[in-house]
Amino acid sequence: MAKRLLIIALVVLVVAGLLAYTGGLFTTDRLTPELFLTRFGPPGGLAPGHRRNHAKGICFKGDFEANGAGTAVSRATVFTSGHYPVVGRFNLGDPDPKASDATTGVRGLGIRITTPDGRQWRSAMINAPQFPVATPQAFFELLGLRTSTDPQATAHFAAAHPEFAAFGAIAAQAKHTASFTQEQYNSIDTFIFTDGTGQRHAVRWSVQSADPPQTKTPDELKAMGPDFLFAELRKRLAAAPLRFPLNVTVAARGDPTADPSKPWPADRQHVEVGVITVQEIEDEADGPCRDINYDPTVLPDGISVSDDPFPAARSAVYAKSFDRRTAEEADYPHTLAPVSP
Repeated sequence: MAKRLLIIALVVLVVAGLLAYTGGLFTTDRLTPELFLTRFGPPGGLAPGHRRNHAKGICFKGDFEANGAGTAVSRATVFTSGHYPVVGRFNLGDPDPKASDATTGVRGLGIRITTPDGRQWRSAMINAPQFPVATPQAFFELLGLRTSTDPQATAHFAAAHPEFAAFGAIAAQAKHTASFTQEQYNSIDTFIFTDGTGQRHAVRWSVQSADPPQTKTPDELKAMGPDFLFAELRKRLAAAPLRFPLNVTVAARGDPTADPSKPWPADRQHVEVGVITVQEIEDEADGPCRDINYDPTVLPDGISVSDDPFPAARSAVYAKSFDRRTAEEADYPHTLAPVSP
């Protein structure tokens, strides 16, 4: 059981990146952005110039059409009825930019929505329904299991963190599709919406799938080639724009907000606040998303972080990762010829 849990965690978290960038504990001497970054990277070493995790991705440009329903829970301009530009990124949960699409079931979606007043809403989501552990410290310890020489390390960790076993059971039953468009992408972390009267609402959000899910076996996915997700996305978009509903879930009194390993009951209030339309895609090498840091704490007025410690830490590690990869600009494989002086 312990070995199975470790395999699940490493596949979904270490290789996939999940929401690895954690952090309210960066004020202590134990955890720093640098320490977290050292625990990521493909077996062959880091790929210079690339993101330290979720390295394989593709950019898109599109539109968020707000339907006005979100104004009931947030005063953010982005929820006022209208159209707002989106720059996003579909990605594979792996630190290797050349990874085969069948290597992990974790797919990610980053979005940056901009309103006319210049405010931005950035979000980095994944298709997992919840986080495997309750605290940043626990997650740091989980990552350390990869290099532990103690044969009982995983068993001891699972005993100390019972939420990890619950996540393992969910991951073991996960079914995977052959399309980015058939996944639901979840914020997992809790945020606070403040409405026009000043009332605060704890929320989580998700980008719903554009197409009905059609699951595939691991062997079927492997047989589709190393880049089937990206090829399928191009094919789908060539036929028509892709529409993904954006759904906000509002917590009830007593629902956990500081622990992303605890899902909320399914009967909570759900508000569809609009639709994200993907209109065009472009290779990341020279695309509009390449230099966007999808920092989950970049939020407009009306949206703020909660007592969940993970977004602040993700922000800190994202920043450090961004600094490192931009310093490696010369190593990044651009596809466009340089502009002559």
